[in-house]
Amino acid sequence: MKSLLEQIKTRRKALELKQHDMMLRVGISRQQYQRLESRGNPRLDTLELIAKGLKSELLLIPQEKLNAVMAALADDSPTPGGPDHSARKTSESLADDPWQGLLGENE
Repeated sequence: MKSLLEQIKTRRKALELKQHDMMLRVGISRQQYQRLESRGNPRLDTLELIAKGLKSELLLIPQEKLNAVMAALADDSPTPGGPDHSARKTSESLADDPWQGLLGENE
């Protein structure tokens, strides 16, 4: 659970949001959010709200595919059409099929 809580905090900071901002985005008090980030054991519906507030999605990743997913997330190499095109294309394709190419199927 600690890793997930660290990811939530890291994502919030990357979006330059304060814990107070999450109160407005998620609908829980700053104290509740602060407790969740520090030592929480959030319910699934709370995690879903937080993910949406952080412009993120919750995914269940099979362990055997974790390295491939982490590599895909870390890949910042530009593609034809420029960085905006790359981000939009990746975002659209992953939104349509988050397992695209990771399960050994033909694309």
